[in-house]
Amino acid sequence: MRIVELGRESLAARRDDVLDVYAEAMDVRPEAARSRRSILSSHLDREGLRAVAALDIDDRMVGIAYGYLGRPGQWWHDQVFAALSLDAARDWLAQPFEVCELHVRPPLHGTGLGRDVLLALLSETTARTAVLTTPDSETRARGFYRRGGWVELVAGLRFPGDPRSFAVLGLRLPVGQLDSGE
Repeated sequence: MRIVELGRESLAARRDDVLDVYAEAMDVRPEAARSRRSILSSHLDREGLRAVAALDIDDRMVGIAYGYLGRPGQWWHDQVFAALSLDAARDWLAQPFEVCELHVRPPLHGTGLGRDVLLALLSETTARTAVLTTPDSETRARGFYRRGGWVELVAGLRFPGDPRSFAVLGLRLPVGQLDSGE
């Protein structure tokens, strides 16, 4: 297993691989995951875009994480800003690194690969905070983030058009100060 950084062009070229990992990790049909292709494509031009993939010996993607520097005027950023108190929004969303996706194929859950991919993703960002959303329930992912030092910023967030409830989590950077134990 090796962890590699994917530039914009490499991430674009491997969009379907990213969505295949997403489908398997999120237990959704591959066709449903592929409907997210336009979302991933729209992120390719974002400032501060970083992507890190875990590849097996056959160069098959088994893990992926990507994100970028969030800015006012971006849909997700503005939705989360509105859900936070003004003080929390100014603190956590002043040029944050927004983790868009972090997924590992299920047979590799619990191996530390997700932690390694996430740490590699965050290790080079210039942001002072990282933020993300995850389903607002006690999932394996929620425990993973909690053990990694992520804190809940808001619970019960519902995005327009999505019936699910999400939690917004935040992490203070730099990564070098994180607890890397899982």
